[in-house]
Amino acid sequence: MALKPHALSLRDLADRAEVAAAYAPSAARREEAAKAWGLPVVDSLDAVLGDPSIDCVLILTPPWTHTEVVQRAAASGKHVLLEKPVDVNAARAAGVVAACERAGVRLAIVFQHRFRPASLELAKLVREGRLGTLLSASASIRWWRPPEYFAQAGRGTFARDGGGVLLTQAIHTLDLLLHLAGPAAEAMAYVDTSPLREIDTEDTVAGCVRYANGASGVIDATTATFPGYPERIELAGTLGSAVLEVETLTVHYMNGERFRLDGATAGGGGADPMAFSHEHHRRALAEFLDAVDARREPSHSGRSALHVHRLIDALLAAAQRGGPVKVEST
Repeated sequence: MALKPHALSLRDLADRAEVAAAYAPSAARREEAAKAWGLPVVDSLDAVLGDPSIDCVLILTPPWTHTEVVQRAAASGKHVLLEKPVDVNAARAAGVVAACERAGVRLAIVFQHRFRPASLELAKLVREGRLGTLLSASASIRWWRPPEYFAQAGRGTFARDGGGVLLTQAIHTLDLLLHLAGPAAEAMAYVDTSPLREIDTEDTVAGCVRYANGASGVIDATTATFPGYPERIELAGTLGSAVLEVETLTVHYMNGERFRLDGATAGGGGADPMAFSHEHHRRALAEFLDAVDARREPSHSGRSALHVHRLIDALLAAAQRGGPVKVEST
């Protein structure tokens, strides 16, 4: 499922990157990749990692495999672009980041929401202080996933996905929230699994966050809201407020100025989780290539992605404890 936007992005960037090899453990998946996308498939991961002509690898494997595969890639000197999440929890994610840093290779995470035009514009406004001092930052991810989605083998289980709505669906929006508002310092939450499906991961979360900069906000994340609604990020500051609804940004300044940047209103929140353009994946891939060429950290680095993993862990721990939990800061 995750291959399509990446394959399209690689095709768009063919003048910058050549696909030298593609591997999947399943022979059927390899055949499908070769037929659908014309990818040059090989029959082992060693064939990829052992090829000295390959500089970078794009890893689209299940979450529990990330530590091993990234460690092997880093040890072979390959720069890594990794599909989210970094791993299934913050401790394992930190290990992935450390492995790449020790090996001196770049690690970027596919958090493509950061590269939507409206997200880039809002990040610029926040960075320039146009909203003033941040007072509140909240996210609403009220999505729907139908029975067919959870009918996939292992879908909704810790063994396959590593987590529920926070790690598997809402993580993109939560990452963008922290990218805009800064890291979280403390969290509280209610975490539940609805009776709509037989899964062992959470599909409904109601949380509160205190940010390191003193702002506060709420997180409303679920895949149990039929038929699924556009995700929203709302920021309020001393000079104005902003609402980012999927790819549409609306800003109201207290001096009477208003700003609006229109974009797509659907982002995979309904029955089709892939109902979005691959443009943002392409920008994420291009930024990764730019960072490798310039020998700098990518803006969507693995280390920057640790903030969202620490928040997710804190929300889950707060629900278990029944009280606030400090978010790890190192």
